[in-house]
Amino acid sequence: MTLDCLTTVDSLPPVLVILPSGTLIVLLLALTPARIKTEFGTKESPYVQLISYGFTVSSDVLTLTTACKMDLYRFPFDIQRCNLTLQSSAHSVQELTINTLYGSEWLTLESKQTFQAQGEWELLSINMINCNATFIWAVKNQLIYQITIKRRPLLYLINFMLPIFFFLVLDVTSFFIDANEADKLSFKVTLLLSISVMLLILNMTLPSTADKIPLIGVYCSVIFSLIGISILETILVNFLMVRAAERRSVASVETTSAVTGRDDSVRDLQCPPDSVRDQNEEQSSTLGLLKQILSECRAATQQNQREKTSLCWTRVARIINVNFLILYIITIIVFLCVLGKVWGLY
Repeated sequence: MTLDCLTTVDSLPPVLVILPSGTLIVLLLALTPARIKTEFGTKESPYVQLISYGFTVSSDVLTLTTACKMDLYRFPFDIQRCNLTLQSSAHSVQELTINTLYGSEWLTLESKQTFQAQGEWELLSINMINCNATFIWAVKNQLIYQITIKRRPLLYLINFMLPIFFFLVLDVTSFFIDANEADKLSFKVTLLLSISVMLLILNMTLPSTADKIPLIGVYCSVIFSLIGISILETILVNFLMVRAAERRSVASVETTSAVTGRDDSVRDLQCPPDSVRDQNEEQSSTLGLLKQILSECRAATQQNQREKTSLCWTRVARIINVNFLILYIITIIVFLCVLGKVWGLY
C-alpha cells in the first residue's frame, strides 16, 4: 500500500498498522455525560491516523464506572475528590509510558463545557499527576487523574435545614405565650415531634458507614436537645405558676369563711334578747366577739402571708423564664456561628 507524501495526516485500518513495543501512549480525558453505552463499555475507532511527523493516533472511546470513598462530614456543603489511576498491568516503565496531550486547565475547561447535566454535583477541577510506582518485579508508569467535585446544597438547604431552623425560631417565639396557657406545652411537644420526623428522614438520606458524625447530624441533634430543654423549663414554670394559683385560692377561701363567721356573730348580738340575761351571759358574748375578731385578724394575717408566698412563686417563675430565654438565645447564636465556621460557610 502506498501513501501520498504530500499528505500530513492519513487514515488506515488498524490491521494494517503494527505498533512498536516502545509506543508513546497519549491520553485525552474529558468528563462527558454517560451517553455512549456499548456491550463492553469500549468503542474502538475503525481507523488509525498516521501523522507525517512521526505520530500514530488511535482513538478509543471508553465508558468507565468507578466508586470513590466519600467524606460526608460537611454534608451537604461537602467537596469530594476522586482519583482515577491508569497503569499497565503487563508493561514496565521502559516498555510503556502513559502521558497526556493537554494540561489540566484545558482539560477542566473542556470537561465543564461538555458536562451539561444539571445533577447533584458540580465539577470544579481535574488535576493530573504522572509518577512511577515500584512493584516487586518492575517499575511501572502511572497517570492519576484527580477529579474534584462539589455538591449542590440548595435542595437540602430548602427541604431540610431551613424547616428545622424555623422550628427553632417558633420555639423561641413560644416564650411570649402566656405561661398559664395549656397550649404552650403542647405546642413545644409538637415541635419536638416534627424534628424527630426530620431526623428519620436524615437517617434514610445519609449512609450509616461514616467514620464521623456529619455536621448536619450535630445540627439536628443540638436543636432537638435545645427544644427538649425548653420543654423541661416550660414544665417547671407551669408548676410554679400552679403552686401560686393554689396559694391564692386557699387564701381567698379562708377569707370568705372568716367574714361569714363574723357576720353571723354580729347578727346574733344585734338580735334583741327574749328575756333578761344576767351579767355572765353578756360577758361571755363579749368574750366570744373578741375571739371572733382575733380569729379574723389571724386569718387576715395568714392570707397576707399566703398572698406574699403566691407572689414569691410567681416572681420566681418569671425570673426563671426571662433568664432562660436570654441564655437560650445566646446559646443558639453561639452554636450557629461555630457550626457555620466549621461548615465553611464564611
